[in-house]
Amino acid sequence: MTALRYAALGAALFLSACGNVVVPSSPESGGSRAPAAPKLPMVLPDAVPAPAHGPATAPLPQVPAASGANARGAGVQPGPSVASLPITADGARAALAAFRLSCPALTTRADASGLTVAADWAPACAAAASWPDGDARGFFARYFETAVIGGGSAYATGYYEPEILGSRVRRPGFTVPVYRRPPDLIDVDLGLFSPDFKGKRIRGRLSGNMLVPYLDRAAIDRGALAGQGLEIAWAADPIEFFFLQVQGSGRLRLPDGTIMRIGYDGQNGRDYVGIGKWMKDRGMLAAGAATMQGVMARLRQEPDGGTAIMEQNKSFVFFKEIVGSGPLGALGVPVTGRVSIAADPAYIPLGAPVWLAMDRSEATGLWIAQDTGGAIKGANRVDTFWGAGDTARTIAGGMASRGQATILLPIGSVARAKGGGGGGAAARP
Repeated sequence: MTALRYAALGAALFLSACGNVVVPSSPESGGSRAPAAPKLPMVLPDAVPAPAHGPATAPLPQVPAASGANARGAGVQPGPSVASLPITADGARAALAAFRLSCPALTTRADASGLTVAADWAPACAAAASWPDGDARGFFARYFETAVIGGGSAYATGYYEPEILGSRVRRPGFTVPVYRRPPDLIDVDLGLFSPDFKGKRIRGRLSGNMLVPYLDRAAIDRGALAGQGLEIAWAADPIEFFFLQVQGSGRLRLPDGTIMRIGYDGQNGRDYVGIGKWMKDRGMLAAGAATMQGVMARLRQEPDGGTAIMEQNKSFVFFKEIVGSGPLGALGVPVTGRVSIAADPAYIPLGAPVWLAMDRSEATGLWIAQDTGGAIKGANRVDTFWGAGDTARTIAGGMASRGQATILLPIGSVARAKGGGGGGAAARP
């Protein structure tokens, strides 16, 4: 569920307009690990119009843009003491478990935010390995101080791991193909051709000696990839599968009750079109129905089952089977429901704890930044992960929360980030 995040904006992106065919490169993919899919935050508040034009990865307008390309440029101020934050014992314990998973990456990778260096995290990570879970609040109070970036005003959406009905083989009732990445899908790094295009990528296929756009959703729906042995599974419901593609990963509940987890294995490079906005612009959604649930219900009312509407979104995601305990975030570790968030690594170091004080009680708490998203851009813009199942789907589908974000950083790093030359990486006595 990570990096490049297939335009990770639930109703916030599936309600927005078309994206750009240029595929953003993933600075968070780490080594040779391929970037995972962008998932979409699930709700666009009625008060916040989606952009009518522009790339799918454009920053959302909910949080006022702070100046500067990263956290240091946006402005860094000390926050309240960690001990004064109303962190619950359960919240601290869950965050400590997730933080431990992040440590191997935290202590070796570069921090694009400019707030820390890898060595800053070493004392906390060394202590976390054996710190008693029963005193998790004490761990964060001892090894961390807080920072507020660009005033701290935060906006949070939600995402989840969808679970839909599927089968490993085609059979009656399971006729929607789940394709792996086709071998003729080509990624092109435009930066190799000109420094003007550094960080820009496109995808396509060869036709003779020309690179042309890859097959769009309509062509794939009509069988353009059939007969090539690319099917890794078959879904039961085309609408449910469409929204699993929007999330970028998910779970298939097989006929015998077992689970097959699938994850992002590429995207066709075509523009992402938010069908929610497309429908809303045409008067197809009633007031208050601009949510994932509302869009799905409206699609089911169409004579063709919503196929023509879904094909307005030319983007198509390919999958591979994932074996493990959970969907992977941008750090290469499983994300945890009610603990992990996606954030912009230019403003929040991936792996860092983040305290959210929000106007939704579900979103208030201590989170760990372990993922990224194509729509999760800017200071204090986060996407909260809720796990799998009906409850996760309901919360993520309605999450649109405002409040304040406070980042927990290793002691000494805040003064240095402000330009005061703090010494970093030390624990409180």
